Amino acid sequence: MGLLIYSNQISVRLQYICKFIFAERLNCAYSITQHAESFEKHDGPKINYSNRTISGDCLQLMPHGLLFEKGIEEQKIFCFDFEGHKAFFKSGLGYGFDIFAASFYLISRYEEYLPHQKDFYGRYNSKNSLAFKEGFFNVPLVDIWINHFATVLQQQFPSFRYAMGSFSFLPTYDIDIAFSYKNKGLLRNAGGFFKRPSLERLSVLAGFSKDPFDSYEIMDTINHQFELMPVYFFLVAEKNSVYDKNILPGNASLQKLIAQHATQYDLGIHPSWASNENGEMLQNEKRVLEKIAGKTITKSRQHFIKMDLPETYEQLLRNGITGDYSMGSGSINGFRASTASAFYWYNLKTETVTQLKIHPFCFMDANSFYEQKFTVEQAAEELLYYYRQCRQVNGQLITIFHNNFLGNAKEFTGWAKMYKSFIAQVNAAQ
Repeated sequence: MGLLIYSNQISVRLQYICKFIFAERLNCAYSITQHAESFEKHDGPKINYSNRTISGDCLQLMPHGLLFEKGIEEQKIFCFDFEGHKAFFKSGLGYGFDIFAASFYLISRYEEYLPHQKDFYGRYNSKNSLAFKEGFFNVPLVDIWINHFATVLQQQFPSFRYAMGSFSFLPTYDIDIAFSYKNKGLLRNAGGFFKRPSLERLSVLAGFSKDPFDSYEIMDTINHQFELMPVYFFLVAEKNSVYDKNILPGNASLQKLIAQHATQYDLGIHPSWASNENGEMLQNEKRVLEKIAGKTITKSRQHFIKMDLPETYEQLLRNGITGDYSMGSGSINGFRASTASAFYWYNLKTETVTQLKIHPFCFMDANSFYEQKFTVEQAAEELLYYYRQCRQVNGQLITIFHNNFLGNAKEFTGWAKMYKSFIAQVNAAQ
């Protein structure tokens, strides 16, 4: 018989987190009831998610209350050690803490709806998050909790069956600036040359050298050799700005590049910085990319990981996006939502479960290089660390690499070799 959960109330929040834990992560049958009598008679694994005492064999889970609230307000959170990892919403009886409420708090990004200090780029500052302050930003804590919870359930109820999915790896590439020198036009190249005179620029423009950001053959070779199914996110801002320095989408070479990739790979939109607060601009960029690619675009990742909740995700939904790949930090590597598993976005403003599926990433090359100041050797160690973290919880490792890191630019020497070596290790372990 399937798992039965008793609760005095059945809220949208409770239904959402139970579906994530039991249906999406553990792939097990479950149901929720408010009827104590039928709960007592149930001959199978049972969770009593209430403060009342119910006779019979069941796992008691004392509710914190968050899942029965509406609206957003500051929560008093005190972390403690639980089975070697941090936990909060402690309980004096039963399991030890309210795993339902704590998991909901983290994956809903509850704290990002509260007043908070922005970083230099106007983004949520991950260093102010509970996960970073309490030292668990670098682990998929929600997945660790769920794995332990499933083990406890199975120990108490040998008939409890679950089938956790297996580890998977999804490489993704952000194409912010498709070429360093080529296809930028006379004025941009002239301006760039006077700001930073370079023989390399002249050599590339004369056709004697390869553009340092042109790493597409390298990526193709890796993708085909190891049978990868990556997603490419293209920035197609129609006007350049301080943070949108892409080759303009009217350029024939960029169009050819996008069209070539569209025939082989999955593509996503990389919404420009300027479009973050302009839904019409996002709509236009998506339309431009779809026209060039010749197919519908439903995936997205914010440029510079520039996002605000709930506004950014609401805008994506209005524009036909069903999969977002922005859930990570734009400054430090780790697990922004404390999970290595995809989940549907819960809009706390409207208290609704949406159709936008969130695919969290935990490693981005730019974080290692620019923000954390890592050498390529240190970045390789960090990448392997996150691979192991995701594999241990049967999650999905999503990485972000940029074409400029994998080309022949001197400042990124060794990155392409490191990346290929990492892919080979992952492939060998499959």
